[in-house]
Amino acid sequence: MSGEPTIHQFPSIDRLVTRLRDDFHSGGHDFVLLYAYNATGKTRLSMEFKDRGKRNNAGTADTLYFNAYTEDLFPWDNDLQGDSKRLLRLNSASRFFSGIKELALEENIQSYLGRYTDLDFDIDYASWTISFSKGDAEHIKVSRGEENIFVWCLFMAICERVIDGHPSYDWVKHFYIDDPISSLDDNNAIAVASDLAKLLRKAKGRTKLVTVANNATGGESKLERRVNDPIKVVLSSHHALFFNVVCNELKKEKCKRYFLHRPNRGPEFTLRATDDTPFFHHVAMLSEIRKAADSGALYTYHFNMLRSILEKTATFFGKKDFSACLEGVKDEGLYSRALNLLSHGKYSLYEPVEMLEDNKQLFRDILAAFLDKHQFDLPALLNETPATAAAPATPAPTPTPLPANTAS
Repeated sequence: MSGEPTIHQFPSIDRLVTRLRDDFHSGGHDFVLLYAYNATGKTRLSMEFKDRGKRNNAGTADTLYFNAYTEDLFPWDNDLQGDSKRLLRLNSASRFFSGIKELALEENIQSYLGRYTDLDFDIDYASWTISFSKGDAEHIKVSRGEENIFVWCLFMAICERVIDGHPSYDWVKHFYIDDPISSLDDNNAIAVASDLAKLLRKAKGRTKLVTVANNATGGESKLERRVNDPIKVVLSSHHALFFNVVCNELKKEKCKRYFLHRPNRGPEFTLRATDDTPFFHHVAMLSEIRKAADSGALYTYHFNMLRSILEKTATFFGKKDFSACLEGVKDEGLYSRALNLLSHGKYSLYEPVEMLEDNKQLFRDILAAFLDKHQFDLPALLNETPATAAAPATPAPTPTPLPANTAS
């Protein structure tokens, strides 16, 4: 369709990394923001980006990253014998902790941590351990969410030192941040996104001290002066609200925003620029669901995905319940009850269970009724011919706008 953003296809993750780095070095952008839902390969992409930097610099890394591997640098010692002194250990062999003893991070970590939780902590650099306390309770085992936010706050504190030019991190040219808030509620997601955006703007303004020839003396003496040395940043996330807040905070910056997609979980990737709309993942998810319905590859978790889309659409139109999206369609009561019942299971993307045939047909009927009532302009992510199962029987009205600024 004329005016529709171009979908760029990449046959391998290596080619995709080349594109992202080119956005910085040739395109002149300071930030690349990627929205992609789970199982797209975001973590692997962050590691490939990091590895490319090492290959380009004769084995010297240029990327400080935060992803699932970062959290693995902090294993628990649960004191199984004494059951009283539980500690979070730091993998001191990682370059992530380079020079951490000299950084004096505790005050910075606490300034971030105090915004999200009431935890106190103590770092023992001799044993490379961290102990947590709340009130009178010491050496406690914190929740997974509290652990994640502590690791994130430590990362933010390290980033502050990188931006300030600490020599232990003078190798850092890029930050790559992948899904930092997997266990946070929406209020903390907004706070973290806002704090991160402030940090990223500081990263863009980083400078370094260089020595240059003094032209006034014919180059016989030297002068020191500060020059721009911005840190380029890639951020990837599946969290809609978090991503949208970051997009809005950085909307005045030189920034590329993409929807990242991996068709059929294969080796190929696609990027679609979302400069006008922060992201369009609900519409992309609809495209995936319709393709699954047409092919017959329907699994129990697809009911959860469809209900989520209806909820976002209802919120966009100011309705209180997802069933409002089915008002006026044939069998609306049946469809609403079925969707309410069949979307309550904790269905896993990683252990999928195929629907029974009668549920497959019910799913197709609900999806067709929804798409007939709300004429979404579905993206041609794979350049496929639009499916006929959900095609409208009457001339299509103006497409429904993308639901935006809502939580996933």
